[in-house]
Amino acid sequence: MKIQSVFDESFATYGKVVEGYDFSNLLSTLEANSDKPADSVIYVPSVDVLEATDVYAALRDNCYGGMPIQIGYCNGTNTMLNCFEYHRDSEINIAADDVILLVARQQDIKDGQIDSSKTEAFLCPKGTAVEVYATTLHYAPCSAKLGEGFRVIIVLPKGTNEAKPAITPKNEEDKYLWAANKWLLAHKDTSEAKDGAHVGITGENVDIKDFI
Repeated sequence: MKIQSVFDESFATYGKVVEGYDFSNLLSTLEANSDKPADSVIYVPSVDVLEATDVYAALRDNCYGGMPIQIGYCNGTNTMLNCFEYHRDSEINIAADDVILLVARQQDIKDGQIDSSKTEAFLCPKGTAVEVYATTLHYAPCSAKLGEGFRVIIVLPKGTNEAKPAITPKNEEDKYLWAANKWLLAHKDTSEAKDGAHVGITGENVDIKDFI
C-alpha cells in the first residue's frame, strides 16, 4: 500500500488541510492530560480541559458555523483498518504525533458492502489539522512508525458517538447505525463484528505494518 500525504492532491477526494489556526495550546493540553496506550486504541468523545482551550470558540464558530461541538481524542498504537465509520458532517482531526489515516469513499459502498481494496492511506504530520469530509469512510488512526503510538484530537458536532437512538429501521442504511451520528461497517474479523456491528467490509482486513 502506498502511503500518501494529506498535502497531496489525491487527498482532496477525502478532505483538506485546515489552515489559519494556532493549535499549540490544544495539543500541549492533550499531551498533558491523556495516555497513549502501547497495545490498544482509546477514544474519548468530549474532554472538558480540551474544550476549555482558547481555540474551542474558533473551531465551533469558524469550522462549524456556530454549531455546538465536542473536542475529544483518539490515542494509541494501531496498524489495522478493522472498520469504517461515517457521520452526517465533517470531522476535524488534529495530529499531536505523525499519524496515518485509512480512508475510503462512502460512494463505494454497494449493497451494504465495500471491498477493503478501496482503502487509501495518508500521512498526517504532527501539528497538522485536516477536515475529513462527511462522505469519507474512516476509523481509528494508525501509527506512522511501527511500534510508536499517536495522539489525535477529534472534533465533531456535540453528541456524536453517544448512545445510539432507538429507531425502527426504515432502510438498509439504518442497519449500520451504531451510535449517535455514527454509521459503522465492520470487517468480519473484528470485535465490533462480534458485538453485532454490520459486517460490511469484504476482502482482507488492511494492515499497514509492512509499510511503516
